[in-house]
Amino acid sequence: MTMQPPPDDRQDEAHAELQAASELLRALAAPVRLGIVRELAGGQRRVHELVDALGVSQPLVSQHLRVLRTSRIVTAHRRSREIEYSLTDEHIAHIVLDAIRHAGEA
Repeated sequence: MTMQPPPDDRQDEAHAELQAASELLRALAAPVRLGIVRELAGGQRRVHELVDALGVSQPLVSQHLRVLRTSRIVTAHRRSREIEYSLTDEHIAHIVLDAIRHAGEA
């Protein structure tokens, strides 16, 4: 017999999950950040590769990477003099790629 948490605890857990999902979506809510995630869905990238792929400035890419790192959407790994970025979770790529496809259907 499995014990269920009291209803108030389940509501608190559900609210915490919704809050976390809301914060995730807020962190993704910028075209440049969506582009970064789309690029990282194909594997690790260095900042200059993201700059070239997105056609925006290096400071702008770095600013958006900082938001994504703070939200634990991407991680950074030093490779000699450069830093490579990758997604912390492949589920994020699916969310973003599905959203982009869906928007293209409208």
